[in-house]
Amino acid sequence: MKGLLPFCRGLYCPINRQAIRKAWAAGSRCGFCGTQPGKQTQPNFGLLFDIDGVLVRGRMLIPAAKMAFEKLVDSQGQFVVPVVFVTNAGNCLRQTKADQLSHILGVPITLDQVIMSHSPLRMFKKFHDMCVLVSGQGPVLEIAKNVGFKNVVSIDMLRESFPLLDMVDHNRRPKLPSNPLGNLPKVDAVVLFGEPIRWETNLQLIIDVLLTNGSLGSVHQTQKRPHLPLLACNMDLMWMAEAHSPRFGHGTFLVCLENIFKKITGQDLKYDALMGKPSELTYHFAEYLIRSQAMQRQWKLPITSLYAIGDNLMTDIYGANLYNRYLEERVSRKNPKAVAKMAATTGSTTAVPQEDDMDNMWESELALPSATSCKSVLVCTGVYNPNAEVPSDANHCIKETVFHGHRDFRFDPALVEPGHIVKDVAEAVDLIFEQEKFVPK
Repeated sequence: MKGLLPFCRGLYCPINRQAIRKAWAAGSRCGFCGTQPGKQTQPNFGLLFDIDGVLVRGRMLIPAAKMAFEKLVDSQGQFVVPVVFVTNAGNCLRQTKADQLSHILGVPITLDQVIMSHSPLRMFKKFHDMCVLVSGQGPVLEIAKNVGFKNVVSIDMLRESFPLLDMVDHNRRPKLPSNPLGNLPKVDAVVLFGEPIRWETNLQLIIDVLLTNGSLGSVHQTQKRPHLPLLACNMDLMWMAEAHSPRFGHGTFLVCLENIFKKITGQDLKYDALMGKPSELTYHFAEYLIRSQAMQRQWKLPITSLYAIGDNLMTDIYGANLYNRYLEERVSRKNPKAVAKMAATTGSTTAVPQEDDMDNMWESELALPSATSCKSVLVCTGVYNPNAEVPSDANHCIKETVFHGHRDFRFDPALVEPGHIVKDVAEAVDLIFEQEKFVPK
């Protein structure tokens, strides 16, 4: 006969959680509150997962990720809490990344659960009608058009029309332009999606575009003057693949570009926007998608807590803590200063919609986040190396850390201090469920 469980404070027992869960599995109910088996707690929190170094390394699934998602997905294939995947990768469409994750994790992932580093570009409407030069890997022209740009030129298109500009590799110099010189329109802005394959070609032609004000038939103008608008996605200095040590990321490419520009002109390269983690723009969009999932599932509780799980102190942890600081300031001041600041950067208070017909929804959503905290959880399966830290003096070690973040983000030791450090993503999920007193069905 099915028995009664001891005092469990609703759906959670801090004394013996494993015994309670086993008893629930056997079909018992709580003798204190009468909770019936199968009664699922409605979450008031959401999870933001980094991908590389947390769930996969290169194309290899980290074993702990499978264990984690067995706890996050029920028998019907539905997530028991709102989940968003936040990656600084920018070499594919959101749908493509969702399909890849579905295949790797063995659970259904939708487009609306994925944020790429370029996703916030949808909100930069003032650039969408300009002719933009795009740099990166993958289907960059398709990606650019997917996020709203209408007139796009690639690096390859430039080098084919202006063959004398790409001179480093003698074996691949175009002999003659495939199109007449000047066939391409004047470039009005530059968008950097991610690290390219041929760095020397991209560095040379981007500098050419900036120093000729978009007219490649002209000579360089190095006198002090504003250069063309520049938007960059993904500031990761390094990222973790199958190799034992981290690999160069787009942040390293940006360091090269910034220093070449300054060496030639004596001026600092200026960005009109930097996006991807740790930018607050990315976390605003992530919270919006988390709330959307909760609404679709008709969960009644507002999402008040976010947990960002990552492997990189300078992007995942810095970004989560930066957004947490924004949320705390917003709660204490109860004013939209951060939204106004974002509007000044983007030229619009609209933000990234799930689809084009949702553009008008974002302003109100951005202005009214329901979360009051964004907590950072650091895993040890990627860029972060716990063996390099000094356990006896962790605070001192963090303060002495070489700052790998982007030049335009100031180093603040508090922002690279994780809320929790765990072995892997499975431990992270266990920790969060315990923190939130959440027991899934």
